[in-house]
Amino acid sequence: MTETLKQRATTRDFVKSLGVPDLPPLTSPFDPGYDVATVVSHIEQSGGLISRLKLSMCCWLIADEAATRAKIAAAKRHHVPLVTGGGPFEIAKDRGRLEDYFELCAGLGIDRIEAGHGFTEMRHTPGQIVRLAESFGLSVQMELGEKHGGAFTDRVVAELISMGLDWLDAGAECIVVEARESAQQVGLFDDSGHLNFDAAEAFAQAFGMGRTVFEAPNKRSQFDFLNHFGNEVHLSNVRLEELLRVEIY
Repeated sequence: MTETLKQRATTRDFVKSLGVPDLPPLTSPFDPGYDVATVVSHIEQSGGLISRLKLSMCCWLIADEAATRAKIAAAKRHHVPLVTGGGPFEIAKDRGRLEDYFELCAGLGIDRIEAGHGFTEMRHTPGQIVRLAESFGLSVQMELGEKHGGAFTDRVVAELISMGLDWLDAGAECIVVEARESAQQVGLFDDSGHLNFDAAEAFAQAFGMGRTVFEAPNKRSQFDFLNHFGNEVHLSNVRLEELLRVEIY
């Protein structure tokens, strides 16, 4: 054993000795309703690799509130930022309850909400949403793409790029490109799950890599994005149990 390795007794130091660069967290996994112990354990294990943990769908709203608060508390202990998924936003928006929803999120200690138009119409301007969220101490990320609209056509890509730029100009922190939990027949993925690389490039070039987040819910989609964009790509909708696999790829 070399003297250098004798002095490096931690896993982190060993990985660095192999020449692996220090990178900021660029993976946003989601909690679709896991039990508290599972979420807390993954935060303890991999919190330093999580860019932002998404409390997905409406599961956190109907779970016992003590369980939701326990997950949030664990994230805060390990300095993991949080974001709520776009579903509750769309429901609150459609029911005229956005202020109540933002107040709830802020009161729970969540610092960002995801806006979207996946299954409801957007009747507010980006500026109205961002300013209202900011009044509750919340930042905003915008998810582009309908959940049941199929794969993006060239026309849809152009329309979504224009929409995304409007949201960024209004103060949204980043743009998330829809892929649901299947990465098939939705967004950038065709009926067979093939990634539309040209469209992905168009989004990244329009918004910048630092402000573009691609949903990548399965191994194929994750590896396609990583192979194409390299280790600077920001992925979301990754399952907690798959986070480390994505990070070592």
